[in-house]
This record gives sequence, structure tokens and C-alpha cells, in this order.
Amino acid sequence: MRYTPNPAPVVNEMLNILGLSSLDDLFSDIDADLKVKGQLRLPPGMGEMELRHHLKKLAAKNVNAEDYPCFLGAGAYDHYIPAALEQLLLRSEFYTAYTPYQPEISQGILQSIFEYQTMICKLTGLDVANASLYDGGSALAEACSLACMSSKGRSKVVISDTV
Repeated sequence: MRYTPNPAPVVNEMLNILGLSSLDDLFSDIDADLKVKGQLRLPPGMGEMELRHHLKKLAAKNVNAEDYPCFLGAGAYDHYIPAALEQLLLRSEFYTAYTPYQPEISQGILQSIFEYQTMICKLTGLDVANASLYDGGSALAEACSLACMSSKGRSKVVISDTV
């Protein structure tokens, strides 16, 4: 389940932490003329299948990027994502923290690097494939090193304070 609403005690605890007494206080910065007045006129609830069908009918009224050429995003969105991917991303062994010195913690990243290298070898016919460095700071260091080597004589890198 992707979304479970917070029960009232949890909402009250969050409001207490923020020093607020109600949800109205949370949204008090929004101008009154921008807020919805009265109750929303919503239709009765629908089951998941009924809702999917309804949304599909609504979406069919739009022009979509699958049926017509679309150049926004340079085509970065135009690729197939297998349905199994979402389930893989929900498995903790694929998103755990990494460090090669703690194999029990790093199985996720090590497993995904192994799978990546195996697939690259199969696709290219090569016996070995490099998976580069890990993410985070070492990836940043590799990017800086590459930038310096490829920029003819420049050796300084500006890094934002937010990194």
C-alpha cells in the first residue's frame, strides 16, 4: 500500500511537535481567498478497479506523448520500465546503505552492481565489465577528477555548499 492516512493521535502528535493546535493552524499562512470554502463536492468513493477505469477514460481525452511526437525532456521518458522494477525497489536488500567493509549491510548495492556487470558482459560479449565507483562522495570525486582531466589545464573545481 503506497498511502495510509495518519490516524488522529498521530496527526495530533505531529501538530504538538510543530507547536500547532489544529490543521487549520498549519495552513494559516494561505490567504483566505485562496482556500476552499465549505465542503468539497466530491462524488462517492470508488473501488480501485472502478477508479482505474474512470481515470483511464479521463486520460483518454488527452493527447499523450505515446501517440504523438513530444520533444520535452529530450526523450528521456521514452523507455520501457518493467513492472517488476517497482517490486525490486521495495526490497530492502536493493536500497540498503553500502560499505564494502560491512558485507551484511552492503548486499543491496553489491547485488545490483553484480547484476549490472553481468548484464553489460552479456550485452557486449566481453568477459569483464567495470561498475565504476559507488555513489555519493566517491562518485563526486570521480566526476571532479574526470572534469579536470578533460578540461585542458584546469585543475580547480567549484563545489556548492549544498553538496
